[in-house]
Amino acid sequence: MKHQRHFERAIAGRGALQIGELIADLDRIVHMLNSDIAAEEERAQVFERCQLEYPILARMLAARRDNLMSTIAALERRLAAMYRDRLDEVSA
Repeated sequence: MKHQRHFERAIAGRGALQIGELIADLDRIVHMLNSDIAAEEERAQVFERCQLEYPILARMLAARRDNLMSTIAALERRLAAMYRDRLDEVSA
């Protein structure tokens, strides 16, 4: 039983590490999308999404960025829950 608990903690630790790496990767993609959006807005000289002239590419990139930011937030909540569970195990 002792070995099984150690194995479960190792798997949870590895999962937390993978989630952290995924968050970092998605964050880099968000930064690249922000740069691409800014470049497209600069090219079109339209900076407000509510304007009809706002570039379609910038709209699509912004939607993708917003979805990724939601994904990052969900992953961060999952990671925080994993750490809370781990702390509860250690303190118990």
